[in-house]
Amino acid sequence: MHEQSPHETTTTERGAFALARCACGWTGPARRSRDRARTDAADHLRTAAAGAACPAGPAESLG
Repeated sequence: MHEQSPHETTTTERGAFALARCACGWTGPARRSRDRARTDAADHLRTAAAGAACPAGPAESLG
């Protein structure tokens, strides 16, 4: 059976801001650029794949 990675990222939008989130609990900063939010997600996946400690923390609030 194929085991799913704990790191699965998505990009979501809240108003004028986009942010990346990961299944591990990590949330990137709110960005006005969707492309930059996608880059944040890719950077997180590269860091996780390299075996670095995951900086998961509570999700940021935009409200």
